Amino acid sequence: MSKLRIDKWLWHARFFKTRSLAARVVSESRCRVNGTPISKPAFAVEPGDVLTFPQARDVRVIRIEALGERRGPAPEAQALYTDLDPPKPRELAPPVPRFEGKGRPTKRDRRMIEKSRSDALE
Repeated sequence: MSKLRIDKWLWHARFFKTRSLAARVVSESRCRVNGTPISKPAFAVEPGDVLTFPQARDVRVIRIEALGERRGPAPEAQALYTDLDPPKPRELAPPVPRFEGKGRPTKRDRRMIEKSRSDALE
């Protein structure tokens, strides 16, 4: 095999739990191969191609080193690619203040809670 479908390769390399999730990311035109946006899960990739795609909150940039024959264990899957831009470790978000009174929070308390949550995400 010299080429493999991109959705199948992403699944073999264990970037996505199911092949349909990988196909969804590709079909939403959120994946690039060598800088070119693609929208077909049947797009064929080969060793040497550079993939850029979102995964969770990170954008992954990887180079394909080999095509897998099966979805094997994690060490086998990690041998299929080289991570060109590894994801940075996430900082722990500060704890969200909780309403410490009894009953429901007031409108003012809710606004303060929502403001602190949005500040924590930025």
